Amino acid sequence: MKKTIKSICGVVIMICVAICSGIMQNKGNLYAEIKFEQTAKSALLIDYDTDTIVYENEINKRLPIASMVKMMTIYLTLKNVKDGILSYDQKIVTTENASGMGGSQVFIDPFVSYTVEDLLKSVIMASANDASVALAEAISGSEDSFVAVMNETAKKLGMNNTVYVNCTGLPAPQQYSCAKDCAIILKNVIKFDDYHKYSNVWIDELVHPSGRKTELVNTNKLVKYYDGCDSGKTGSTSEAGYCLSASAKRGNMRLISVIIGAKTGKDRFKEATDLFNYGFANFENKELVKSGNVLKEIKTKMCKTDVANIVASEDFYAFDKKGAKSNYELTFDLPEQLGATKAGSKVGELIVSKDGNVVKVINLTVDSDIEKMGYLDNIKTIIKNW
Repeated sequence: MKKTIKSICGVVIMICVAICSGIMQNKGNLYAEIKFEQTAKSALLIDYDTDTIVYENEINKRLPIASMVKMMTIYLTLKNVKDGILSYDQKIVTTENASGMGGSQVFIDPFVSYTVEDLLKSVIMASANDASVALAEAISGSEDSFVAVMNETAKKLGMNNTVYVNCTGLPAPQQYSCAKDCAIILKNVIKFDDYHKYSNVWIDELVHPSGRKTELVNTNKLVKYYDGCDSGKTGSTSEAGYCLSASAKRGNMRLISVIIGAKTGKDRFKEATDLFNYGFANFENKELVKSGNVLKEIKTKMCKTDVANIVASEDFYAFDKKGAKSNYELTFDLPEQLGATKAGSKVGELIVSKDGNVVKVINLTVDSDIEKMGYLDNIKTIIKNW
C-alpha cells in the first residue's frame, strides 16, 4: 500500500515538473509553442523593423550585463564621428589610466597616439576595456563625464531600466540594464553603416605606434558560425554570467536576440541560435510600402501641374507568421490640396497600424517639384478654360 502511494506521488510530481517546465519554455512567446531550453536569466527575440516581440522572458528585469555596456560606448563614438566632433583618422593620446584597465584589452601603450578608428575597432571586435576608456576620455575628458552622457543618452533612447557606472562593463554594484534596453541600443548601433565595417570581421589586428601587433578576434562567434549574423556584443563576468546581444539578417528580415545571464559561454550562443532559428523558420517580412512608388495623388492649387505624386520616404515590411493573413492597416494623413512644394519635402504621414496599434509612422513627400503658376501661366489657363 505504501509503495503504491509513493508511486502515485512520484507520478504526480513528475507531471507537475513537466507542466512547470513547459510553462518556462513557452513563457512570453506570442505566436506558437516554442521548445526553448533556457539557462539564461533573461531572453528576448524581436523583429528589427517593427519591434514585434517574438519571444520574451524577464525582458525588463534589471541585471548586470558585463561588456554589453560597451554598446553605448560604441554608439556614442559613432555618433560623435557622424556629428563631426571626431574623425576616424584623429589621433588620441592615451593615458596611463586607460592603458591600465584590466579584463579584456588590447594592451595599448600609455602616452602615445592611436587613431579613433583603431580604438573603435578594438572595442567592437575584441571588447577592449583599455580602448573603451581611451575613447571615453577623448570624447568627454574623463570616464566619469562620459558615463553621465551615457546615462543621459539612455534616457533619450527610452532605455528605462539601465544605469551605467562605467564605460567598460567591469563589475559595479549600481550598474544594470535589461534585455529590452540591450535590444534598443543594439538597434541604434546597427543603423550606422560604419559599425558593420568591423562588427562582422572575424580576425584582424591592431598595429601599435611602436610597430607591435595585437591580434583581434571577434568575441561574437556567431558572426563566423551563424548564417546572417553581422553584429552584436558579448559580455561575461562572475556576477553577470554569460551575455550576448546579436543581430542576424536573412533576405529582407533582420532579427535581434538578447541573452543575459546564461550559465556558460556555449549556452549563450546556443540559446541565441535557437531563437534566431525559430524566428527565421516561422516568420517573414512582406513588403507593404516601397519608397519611391506613387501611393496617392493630391490636387494642387495655383500650380503648373494639376496633381502631385505622393511617395513614401522609406520602405516598410510587414512582419508576420508565415502563411498568416496580414492585419496591417495603412492610414494617410494628407492635406486635400497642395501649393508650390519642393521635391522631397514632407507633406504628410503614412500611419501603419496592426490590430489597432501604431507600429510605424512614415513621412510622405512629393516626387518632383510642384511649381507655382506665373503670370503667363495664369493667362494660358484662362484662355484654355475659355
